[in-house]
Amino acid sequence: MGIRGFGNSRNEAFEQAAVAMTAVITDPQTVDATKEIEISCEAPDDELLLVDWLNALVYEMATRKMLFSRFEVDGTGKRLHAQVWGETVNSDKHQPAVEVKGATYTTLHVGPHTDGTWVAQCVVDV
Repeated sequence: MGIRGFGNSRNEAFEQAAVAMTAVITDPQTVDATKEIEISCEAPDDELLLVDWLNALVYEMATRKMLFSRFEVDGTGKRLHAQVWGETVNSDKHQPAVEVKGATYTTLHVGPHTDGTWVAQCVVDV
């Protein structure tokens, strides 16, 4: 499943890519932002940083049995630090459609458009 995030900065595009990944699973508006988790990543370039970021979210979702709906990314250069908020999965409330297994390199791209907005995209395995 392809996901794509747009923003006025790389950080915003990464945040929106995370929202898009949640939308593959469930409606992000059904996920209450009640519990905060911190995530840090580091990679040699923007594309690999996006994959690491999304895979860190997949790991947190799987190990904590949570879904996330709010993301604040603070990243410069090769590093990213984020706060994410969500709640424990409730099958009745969230009705998860699929489980995301991981971000891939397929259609992987991070960069600015000519108008200055940023895009962050890839395909995730479900």
